[in-house]
Amino acid sequence: MLSAVIFDFDGIIVDSEPMHFRAFNEVLNPLGIEISWEDYCEIYIGFDDRDAFREAYKLNNQKVSSRDLKRLIEQKAEIFQKYIKNGEATPLPGAVELIKSIPVRLPVALCSGALREDILPIIENLGIANAFSQLVTAEDTPKSKPHPAPYLLAIKKLGIEDPATAVAIEDTPAGILSAKGAGLKVLAVTNSYDRAYLMEADAVTDSLKNINRPILENLIV
Repeated sequence: MLSAVIFDFDGIIVDSEPMHFRAFNEVLNPLGIEISWEDYCEIYIGFDDRDAFREAYKLNNQKVSSRDLKRLIEQKAEIFQKYIKNGEATPLPGAVELIKSIPVRLPVALCSGALREDILPIIENLGIANAFSQLVTAEDTPKSKPHPAPYLLAIKKLGIEDPATAVAIEDTPAGILSAKGAGLKVLAVTNSYDRAYLMEADAVTDSLKNINRPILENLIV
């Protein structure tokens, strides 16, 4: 029996990756660092802000101190909040409808590398904040996806004894690796990557409009 459904956030519930991409560059460009969209998709999607900034500095042969890293994360968060207030966070097809269709008795959680302050106003605006019994965000684990730590914490918070009875919904190779590393079944959605990049998942769909609870339950059979 399906014990829980755990949703990623960016690229699953909202089309926010372009917003993150722009915000990173708004912070980094004055420092002489620029991330191309191709590199963002290839390298950075799935990282939390902390690891993304570290990687950007590393790839530019620079080091970032803990103090500067904290400042960069705060600057990026301010920019992202501006985008949210401008109404730029739009839901992806089928996500809100699927979340609302899941019975209350089946726990629904969110596991994301985004900051909690970025997530909360968006899910409140979408009317789904109360749907999640547990939230795991960037602040909650020292390691981000593709490390399994975020999903291991989600499993612990949900009190799931057998991870293979829960389904994670992801859109990136890093997210799939994280969830599979924690022992979950994974449904991947081709919102951010072509199907060929997502084949480590247990199933792949082109849209959450095609998904319902019985389909999720069949993944754990």
